[in-house]
Amino acid sequence: MTSRHDGLRAADLHADYRSDRCDIVGDFYLPALDAAASYDRAVGYFSASVLAVLGQGLDDFAARGGTMRLIASPQLAAEDVEQIHAGYELRAVLEQAAVRDMKLAAQDPRAASGLDKLGLLIADGRLDIKLAYISSYDRIGIYHEKIGIFRDDQDLVAFKGSANETMPGLVGNFESIEVFRTWEPGDRIRAVRISQDFDDLWDDRTPLLRVLDFTAAAHTVIQRCTPASAHATTQLPPLDGALITLPRPETAGRLTIPGELAVRDYQKQAVERWFATGGRGILRMATGTGKTLTALSAAAQLTRVLQKRDQSLLTVVIAPYQHLVDQWCQDVAWFGVQPIRAYESTSSWFGKASSLLDALALGSAPGGVLVTTNATFAAGPMQSILARHRGRLLVIADECHNLGAKRLREKLPTSAAYRLGLSATPERWFDDQGTEALTDYFGGVVFEMGIGDAIRAGALCRYTYTPVLVELDDEEAYLYAEVTEKIAKIIAAEGLSHDTDDDSPLGQLLRRRSNILGHARAKLPALRREITERRNDWYQLLYCAEGRHPLSYDGGDPHEPTQLQQALAMVGAELRMPAAPYTAETKRPERRHLLRQFATGTQLQVLLSMKCLDEGVDVPAARTAYLLASSSNPRQFIQRRGRVLRKAPGKDRADIVDFIVVPPSDASDLQRETERRMVARELARVTEFARLADNEARTLDLLRPLRLRYGLMDT
Repeated sequence: MTSRHDGLRAADLHADYRSDRCDIVGDFYLPALDAAASYDRAVGYFSASVLAVLGQGLDDFAARGGTMRLIASPQLAAEDVEQIHAGYELRAVLEQAAVRDMKLAAQDPRAASGLDKLGLLIADGRLDIKLAYISSYDRIGIYHEKIGIFRDDQDLVAFKGSANETMPGLVGNFESIEVFRTWEPGDRIRAVRISQDFDDLWDDRTPLLRVLDFTAAAHTVIQRCTPASAHATTQLPPLDGALITLPRPETAGRLTIPGELAVRDYQKQAVERWFATGGRGILRMATGTGKTLTALSAAAQLTRVLQKRDQSLLTVVIAPYQHLVDQWCQDVAWFGVQPIRAYESTSSWFGKASSLLDALALGSAPGGVLVTTNATFAAGPMQSILARHRGRLLVIADECHNLGAKRLREKLPTSAAYRLGLSATPERWFDDQGTEALTDYFGGVVFEMGIGDAIRAGALCRYTYTPVLVELDDEEAYLYAEVTEKIAKIIAAEGLSHDTDDDSPLGQLLRRRSNILGHARAKLPALRREITERRNDWYQLLYCAEGRHPLSYDGGDPHEPTQLQQALAMVGAELRMPAAPYTAETKRPERRHLLRQFATGTQLQVLLSMKCLDEGVDVPAARTAYLLASSSNPRQFIQRRGRVLRKAPGKDRADIVDFIVVPPSDASDLQRETERRMVARELARVTEFARLADNEARTLDLLRPLRLRYGLMDT
C-alpha cells in the first residue's frame, strides 16, 4: 500500500468506483486514507460502525496526525419532527436524534468498536463533527448530499456519489462514486468546487442549510455508552451477512406486525376479506375477539403493499373515548409506530399532526398514525388537518356505530381511499338512516364473528347465565306506561327511519324509558341476595344505571342517592367487600390504578361502573358481571357480555347475573299490551344470553311461567 509520504498522486486512484467492478473500501477508501493528511466528509447518514470497517487504515491515519471533519444529518424520526414543530429547542432535538443513533450503535460489537475509535479521535483533537439540516420556509428537512475530500500537502481528491458513511453503504449495498483529482486537468475545477462547497457548509454559509457543532456532545455520549469490551480488543466478529446494524430512518412510521403476535386464523381471514373488497368494509367481531389487533394487522399489511409502490400512508384511528385512544396508542406503538395522540388541548397535538403532514408531503416520512376521539375528530382543528392531507389515507373507526350519528358522519373524510369500521353491533338502535350512512361510507360487513363462534374458537370463555326477576313498583309502572305512549305516538307519526340522535325527542324518550327499567327500586334488594351468595368471589363487575331515578325529577327526592352510590354503600360498607367506582369522573391515572388493583385478585373485589366499562376497556380477569342496568339496546348488553367473557389465566368460565324487570303482579293501571311489550323486550335479551350459556335449558325453564302469562312462548 502507498505511504502517505508519496502523497495522493501515488495512490493510484481511479476516476470512478462501482460495486460490480471493485471493492470500494479496499480499492479507494483505504489507499486514500493512507496517503492523506486530512479527510472531510459530508453525508446524509453516518454510523459509527463504518469506522470499524475502515479499521487499521483509520488507526494509522490518526496515528500520523491525520484530521477529520464530519458533517452528517441526524436520522430524524417522526417524533423528532413533531417536537421541532411543537416548539422544542431545535439544537436539543437534533442532538437527541444523533445521540439516539450512537446509543443504538453501542449495542452492536462492530459499531461499539467504531464508537471507541471515534471517541479517541475526538479526545486527540483529530475529529470534529457537525450536524446539518435543511431550514427553509419554517420546515425542517434532511441534508442528503454525499461528498468527501482527501488532502495531502499539495493536492486534494474530491468524490461524490451514492454511498453513505454507514456499514451497509460501504460494504453491503451496491454503490458508485466519482472521483476528481486536482492533478488531472479535467478534474481540477470540480475537485476545488466540491472542496469549497464543503468549507461553505462547515462554516454555515450555505443557503437553505444550517449546521450545529456536535463534537463535545458526541464525546460525552461516547464516554457514557461505549462498553468496556470495545476498548479491550480490535478483533471483530464476522459480519455473517448481517450488514445493517442500525435502524434506518426510512423504516420509521411504518406499521409492522410484531414478531411475537400470534395472529389467529379468523383474524387473518378478516384481513383477507377486507383486502378483497378494496380496503373498505366493516368487521363485525364480538367484544374480546381482538378487533384492534386485527385492524392494525390490516393496516400493517396495507403499509407493506404501499411500501412496494414507494407510497406513504397516513392512518387515522377514531375511537369514542380518551381511554380507548390511550389503549390504541399502546397497541400502535407495539406495531412499531409512535402515534400522535389527539384529544384535549389542541396545542398538545396540532403542531405534531401538521408536522407529520409536512413530512409525508416532502417524502421524509413513509407513514404515520393519528389516534383521536370522536369529539376531537369532529372539531375544526382535526378537520383542517384531514382536509390538508393529499396522500393516501386509511380511516379506522373503533365502535364505528357511534359515527352514524348525524353530527359525526358528515365529518368523515371522503378523501380516504381505505376505510375500516369495527363493531360488535354496527347497526344503530332506532336509526336506520345512521346505519345506512355507515355502510355507504365504510362498505358492508365483510367479516363476521359472533360470540358463539368466538366461544367455539376458544377466543372467549364459556359462561353461565342467571336471570333474576324484579318487579316495577306502582309509581314506576305508571311512569313507564306514560313514556311508552309518547314513544308510540312519535313512531306512528314519523316512522322508525327517523334520525334518532340521543338529543332528539324520540331519543330522549327512549333513554327515559330505559332509565325507568334500569333504576327499578327492587333491583338493590335482589342484588344484595345475589352478591351475598358470591361474597367470597373476586373479579366482580357491577353495571349500574346512569344518573338518578327518573321519579326523583318528578316530585320525588332530588337528593336520593344514585343507584351506583347505593350499591357501593351496600357492597363496600355493609358487606365489607373491597369495592370502588369506575366512572366518567374517575381520572385516567386513577382508572389505570383501579384496573391494576382489580387484576391482582387480592386488592379490589368489585368494580362498579355505569358506561365506562362498556366499550373497549380490557378487564379480562373479570369473572362475574351483575347487569343492574337493563338496556334493551342490543349493543349495550352484547358489549357487557363480551367484557366478562375475555380469556385470562386460570379463568375457564364466567357468570352473568342479569336483573330482568317485569310489571307488578297486581298491576291495574298498565294496559295489557304495554305490559306484554315490556316483557317481550326484556325476554329478547334473556333469549340471546341464554342461547349460548352452558345452563340454557335451566334458564328457559325458569322463565316459562312468565312467557305463558303474556303469551310469549315464541320470544
